[in-house]
Amino acid sequence: MVNELVSAVERLAGRRVVVIGDLFLDEYMVGRATRLSREAPVPVLEYMRSFTVLGGAANPAHNVVSLGGQAAVVGLVGDDGDARRLLDQMAAAGLDTSGVVVDPGRCTTVKTRIVAEGSLIFAQHLARIDRIDRAPVSGRVLAELEGHVARLAAEADALLISDYRSGVVVPPLVEAARRAAREQGALLTVDSQGRLEAFPGFDLVKCNRAEAEAQWEGPLTTDEDFERAAVTLAAQLGVGTLVITRGPEGMTVATRGQPVVHLPAANRSEVFDVTGAGDTVVAVMTLALAAGLDALTAARLANVAAGLVVRRLGNVTVSPSELSAALREADRST
Repeated sequence: MVNELVSAVERLAGRRVVVIGDLFLDEYMVGRATRLSREAPVPVLEYMRSFTVLGGAANPAHNVVSLGGQAAVVGLVGDDGDARRLLDQMAAAGLDTSGVVVDPGRCTTVKTRIVAEGSLIFAQHLARIDRIDRAPVSGRVLAELEGHVARLAAEADALLISDYRSGVVVPPLVEAARRAAREQGALLTVDSQGRLEAFPGFDLVKCNRAEAEAQWEGPLTTDEDFERAAVTLAAQLGVGTLVITRGPEGMTVATRGQPVVHLPAANRSEVFDVTGAGDTVVAVMTLALAAGLDALTAARLANVAAGLVVRRLGNVTVSPSELSAALREADRST
């Protein structure tokens, strides 16, 4: 089994993915907790460092490139310094940014996380400040985005929608992606962020536990609960594969015509930061399915990759060598 999975990693390289969605700049401000404030019951942090990483739809695109694929992004930024930082970082990561539209009427989305370090084994997130414009895109901007989708899809193996519900992924753009995928014979996948009903007929839909519970309209506790929900939702949506990520409980995978599979989490003991794990799952599965691998193999690869990224602070990516090594390590420990 492990040799087959390692061989599967090699097949991810060279696949071309267009990632459509909300582009963010994720900022981290890290300080050392020294004492409690006299002004309020909050810790006082002495500034240590700050850094930015790619967020939103830029993160799954970065994951695609890190695993040897090619990624083009279609999204929106403002005309500001944060946009320039985001565009520079995407270009440095090897992403094709020709599909990014600049809208002077909007601000670039920045999510700032305040993180405390000190005597703790792991850093602790204390707060997050979001600078965001959730207004739907204008007609002019939408037309530009649709044009970029059609142009970039002409050479794509897959189209991946990363919906963070920040105004970019509107029904006409989803339909443009659906039309382009159909015309090009490309795979169509989505990280739905809770709006499953907006993506019927997709090849892959990924959601997390809370999003699945909201769509299911009830709590999901046991494997049997997740199986019933996954099978029912997948049938209602008419999707090829539906994946529910379950945090420390792993993931549930429902594929049309196949038994439901529950995969235990690949890493439950070294969880440093869960930010971006879902992006890694949908990126790896999209690459794997585009490479012709079956959904279960794709999910196994994604599960192990997600177990790697949660060990580090912020949105991080996985290289083919890291993923292959983790697969071998997981095999030795079983």
